[in-house]
Parts: sequence; C-alpha cells; structure tokens
Amino acid sequence: MLKPVQVGILGLGTVGGGTVHVLQKNAKEIARRAGRGIVITHACAREVNKSHSYSTDDIVLTKDLTEVVNNPEVEIVIELLGGTTIARDMILQAIANGKHVVTANKALIAHHGNEIFAAAQEKGVIVAFEAAVAGGIPIIKAIREGLAGNQIEWIAGIINGTSNFILTEMRDKGSLFADVLAEAQSLGYAEKDPTFDIEGVDAAHKLTILGSIAFGIPLQFDQVYMEGITNITPEDVQYAEELGYRIKHLGITKRNEEGVEMRVHPTLIPNKRLLANVEGVMNAVVVDSDALGPSLYYGAGAGALPTGSAIIADLVEITRSLTTDPSNRVPHLAFQANALSNLRILPIEEIKTAYYLRLSVLDKMGILADVTNLLSDNGINIEAIIQKEPIAGVEHVSIVMLTHKVREKQMNQAITAIEQLYGITGKVARIRLETLDS
Repeated sequence: MLKPVQVGILGLGTVGGGTVHVLQKNAKEIARRAGRGIVITHACAREVNKSHSYSTDDIVLTKDLTEVVNNPEVEIVIELLGGTTIARDMILQAIANGKHVVTANKALIAHHGNEIFAAAQEKGVIVAFEAAVAGGIPIIKAIREGLAGNQIEWIAGIINGTSNFILTEMRDKGSLFADVLAEAQSLGYAEKDPTFDIEGVDAAHKLTILGSIAFGIPLQFDQVYMEGITNITPEDVQYAEELGYRIKHLGITKRNEEGVEMRVHPTLIPNKRLLANVEGVMNAVVVDSDALGPSLYYGAGAGALPTGSAIIADLVEITRSLTTDPSNRVPHLAFQANALSNLRILPIEEIKTAYYLRLSVLDKMGILADVTNLLSDNGINIEAIIQKEPIAGVEHVSIVMLTHKVREKQMNQAITAIEQLYGITGKVARIRLETLDS
C-alpha cells in the first residue's frame, strides 16, 4: 500500500477536533476506501483542548499558520479558521504551493470562491467544500455527481439549524420569537450575536453555493435576496397551521425562462411535505430534477462529528484523485470551468409566488370588501380567507388570506395601497408560500 497522505489542519476547535477524532477512530475503514492511509501530521491551533477525544502525539503543533501551508510534507490543507480574510490568504497560499484544500467555510466560498477555484484550476489542485453546506449531509456530492445526468429544476432547503429550532419551538410552545432566541442561545444553538442565523446571511452563503452547482453559474452572493425570521409571530405560526401549512426558513433557488431565483426567507409550505416535518436543529434539502424528480437529503447540519464526516469524505475524494489527470477530475462547481453560464439572477420583485397575508382590520362593514377589491385591481386572486372572531372590547380583528401566485412587484403595490385604507391598522404581515410541487 502507498504511504499515508499527510494532512495539515488550520484550527483545532470544535470541528477540527471532531475531524481528527473521526479520522483516528475510523482510520482502517477510511484507508480501505481511499486506497491508502490519511493522517493529520501538522496542526495550527491557539490552544488544544486538554479534554479532547483524540491524540495529538503524532501531530506537530504550531501557532503559525504558514508553518502548515508552507510545509513541503503536507499534501492537503484543511482550513477551519472561519472568516474571509486570513482564511482566504492561507488557502491561496496553499494553492500556490501546489497543495489541495478542504474547507468548511461557506462564507469564504460564497464571497471568494470564483477567485479560489480559478487559482486551483491553474495549479491543477482540488478545493473541496462538502462541509460548507448542511454539515454532514453529502448534498454537494449528490448534486454534483449523483444527479449529473439531470437538469435541476429547483432546490429548497432548511439550511440553518438555529432558525429551524426557533420556528419549531414557536410552533410547539406558542412562544414569542425573542423568548425562543434566548433559549437557543442558552442551549448553544445560537451565537451571542445571532444575526447571521436569524437574518438569513448564513443560509444565503449556502444557497449561493447550491445555486451555482445546480445551474452552472458563477458564485454570486450579492445577488441573493435575504429576509430573516424576526418578524414571525406566534399568531402567524398558528394561522398557518389552521390553513394546513407550516412556516420554515428556506433557501430557494429555481431556474425558469426568465433566469434564476436565489432567495432566503420565511415560507409557508404544506404540512404534508416531508420538508415541513423537519424539526429542531436538523437540516434538509429537497432537489427537484427532471429525470429523478424530487429527492430529499436530511441530517445534522452542524456539530463536530457530522461536519468532520463531510471533511473526511473530501479528504478521501482528494486522496483517490491524487494520481488523476486534473482535467479528468470532478469540476469544483459541477460544470466544466469554461462552460459556466451567465444566467440572469432575478431580483425579488420579479419572482412569482403565492402569499400569506395577515391584516388587522376595524370590525365594520365594507372594509374587507375594500381590501378584496384592491387585491383584485392588482390582479391578485384570493384562494382562502379566515376572519377571526372579535375579542370583547377590541375594535380590530385579524384577517388572514392566502393568494394565488402573483409577481412580487404587484403584491408590493397592493400592500402599500391596503395599508392606506381606512380601517387598516399597522403593517400588513406578508409571508411567501411555496407548494414545492414537482
């Protein structure tokens, strides 16, 4: 058997430690699959957790990143630094040194992937990033390789566990958003600053990657529409249930004759869909393709061992490819680098979807008729409507509507006009609705 492949790792935190643990625990099985051993020989870490579940006896430890990326014995570099500055510099340095790279850094790939992949292409090395999307779920390989014979129609995914946990708890307990967020932070599911999770930035990074490998387009994070879950109320969750739907924070990318949609936002989906029943911090992605139809990929979207699992899968792939002509390897973004398309990314105003609307209306005759007439004037048809019973001593009642599909621009115009009507108080709550039909 060939001598083991020597790997350097940048960062021995939660994910780095999980990676080393799984690699050591399953060393024989991994070697059988890869055709040779894979060993971590060098690591850069500020400090090593003394209660770790792996051995550092055979690992050269350093606090200098360049000692790993410039070491001639290291063939593959695992980047687990996070951020988009030092991590970018280290990856480009490793590539320049002719080293292959594995990264779990979704923000780095979303923002700088085009540059990184071009550099890797020029040097004939691989940059693998399975762990950057949905943790341990092998969604990148599924789309890039398993569905290579298909034309992808759309992808919809729960790709941020924190937001999914919050929405699950709001539904199960009827709690307010702020209360569940505090619980998520106490459990370690949400960061002290949870902005990236609850405002959709993290999911948008991942969706950027999914859209690129699905449709063969350059990575374009700045074109993704983002909307968070901070305005979702227990009432919205309850009314959605009454109508046969659940609210999930989805990343959605679709291709149609007008271009490609790339959007992250709260979404009503039918409660009979498998995706609607993904609970807690779990992730799931549905891919609809022309030959296979819809397929669901479900699992842990974060954590030391699940993410380590994805990183090791990339290490095995690279190890198998070390003797392969670079031109015969799986392309980074699924399509050959010279075959990427500059399909137009549609602005949110141009997408077509159905809507959930919640209004607070003065309990008087004629006001609901004014609302429905205004929707009709804007070409918007109503599919379902619920008028809640008035509460004693309260002049306003809640009205909930579901609409048929309409272009977002028309809905924006209608909502602006409705909010100016006599008898309407406050803002109209609007949540997009997707049936996720094949």
